[in-house]
Amino acid sequence: MAQHCLKCLKYTMCVANLLCFMCGVAVLCFGAYMMMEFKMPLTPTLAKFSIANLLLICGIIITCVSFLGFLGALKENRCLLLTFFLLLFLVMLMELTAACLLLMYDNKIAEWVEKDLEDGLKAAKDNRNSTSAMNDWDLLQEQLDCCGVKNQSDWGQDVPSSCCAAQCNTSQPKYKEKGCLPKLKTLFEDNFLTTGISVIVLCVIEVLGMCFAMTLFCHISRSGLGYKL
Repeated sequence: MAQHCLKCLKYTMCVANLLCFMCGVAVLCFGAYMMMEFKMPLTPTLAKFSIANLLLICGIIITCVSFLGFLGALKENRCLLLTFFLLLFLVMLMELTAACLLLMYDNKIAEWVEKDLEDGLKAAKDNRNSTSAMNDWDLLQEQLDCCGVKNQSDWGQDVPSSCCAAQCNTSQPKYKEKGCLPKLKTLFEDNFLTTGISVIVLCVIEVLGMCFAMTLFCHISRSGLGYKL
């Protein structure tokens, strides 16, 4: 009976990690597609820290960890199972640390984002002739439907076309009312609950994965397959 349960656990772990591997490949491909076709910086002065890059990093982590779990369970290899367990533990630890820091220092993070936006806007205004200096701001303002840090007055007299909301080709265009800072705060608040639930679900899945891996690891050790370490 115990052997049947362990076989069921082994193949369940194989199937689960195979599905995770396929999801990781999908995230990786989607991140690569976004990097080529669509670029949205989180803040203008951190243009390299984009959504596409985050998806690429997450995809690489998911594919590598799930591949180790799948191969370790399939081959009943203690070394791979132990590596899978440790990597899952580190990933969960990083997720919980990031969540705790976000909750503890949310005010400081908001101040940092505001300062970063102001510095980026000042750099763009000082380097109007530089295409790259304005591209990130234009993209941010178009995607978030905002203008400036707090409103269009941050740009002074020379408001970029990406701030225009209506009557753009007239002498008196209408600009977007909200700035990018309030829009980012609203975006964060709207997705806070979803993000928290996602982190909890991920942690539960990771704990189950660690339990499965350690159960198989102990079974292999008791079976006398020490050479597979």
